[in-house]
Amino acid sequence: MAEDSEDKTETASAHHLEQARQEGNIAISRELPLLAGLAGGCAALAVQRATAGQAPLLWFSSMLRHTTLGSDTGLAAAAGMFLHGALPAALGATAAVLLAGVLQTGFLLRIAALQPDFARVSPLRGVKRLFSVEPVVQAGKAAIKLGVLSIVIWLALRRLLPMLGGVTRWPEDVLRDQMAAEAWRLVWLLCGAQAVIAMADYTWVRVQHARKLRMSKQEVRDEHKQAEGNPQMKQRIRQLARTRAKRRMMAAVRRAAVVVTNPEHYAVALTYERGSRAAPRVVAKGADEVAARIREEARLYYIPMVANPPLARALYRVELDTEIPVEHFKAVAEVVAYVWRLRGRPVR
Repeated sequence: MAEDSEDKTETASAHHLEQARQEGNIAISRELPLLAGLAGGCAALAVQRATAGQAPLLWFSSMLRHTTLGSDTGLAAAAGMFLHGALPAALGATAAVLLAGVLQTGFLLRIAALQPDFARVSPLRGVKRLFSVEPVVQAGKAAIKLGVLSIVIWLALRRLLPMLGGVTRWPEDVLRDQMAAEAWRLVWLLCGAQAVIAMADYTWVRVQHARKLRMSKQEVRDEHKQAEGNPQMKQRIRQLARTRAKRRMMAAVRRAAVVVTNPEHYAVALTYERGSRAAPRVVAKGADEVAARIREEARLYYIPMVANPPLARALYRVELDTEIPVEHFKAVAEVVAYVWRLRGRPVR
């Protein structure tokens, strides 16, 4: 229980967020699709009004005329008129709602989410949810939303109250235009109110989601170890790599033509093939203990050693398995010539 109550004060890492996303744990606001639906429907109506001219108003006017009829034919005609005018708005709202959902999930499609999860219908979990803070928060959000929308509707309709007494005496075209204008105004006011609600809800959802995904310091350390590897294991791997490299370097001393020494602190083994166009190459080098081992290998395999402190220090700075720089050609050539003379080889 102590581990469960550990303070999770660290911001979730990118890996942790991505893992939660793949599991379907995403910050999703339910108010954004509603806003998208309202905006999409209004946009479709605006496009329809701009392209169809007075046709929507004429449909509305015809619907008003048919609703005064007491027959089923008149009601069916009025319903047909209404559906004909509302279809673009419905299609626009549907498309906007789907787009809002896709954008919130980041195009995430989880087939596993479609599989039944009997843990969700667990009575115990249901009782826990009833006594948690979440239902209270959702109820509060719903109450605030209902209050805001009610105020907006009241403000929109308040200016119509003085006119309602004489609406029955209005000409049909005046009634049609007035009702269409007020309905349009009410819809846009609702869109504005829903935009405020959606932005507030989205911010709340994001903050709560980030808080739920916070990590403890131990979780951060564990994730870092998984991502970067165990430091002890990495150190062991590097040590093994150095050991293997040192063994290969010592084995290369056996093929050396000469070992240039400091004579105590540095030792550099060089290879050179007579008649080769390539320059001598550094195949082994070391200081102190490593230099002692190189000298030991040289004695074991009868590799000549030449004491030349300035040249040994200079060659020690050359990378392994690379040719010596041009500025050292003369000094190395003198050493090689000296070694060949010792071996009784003619120097040309």
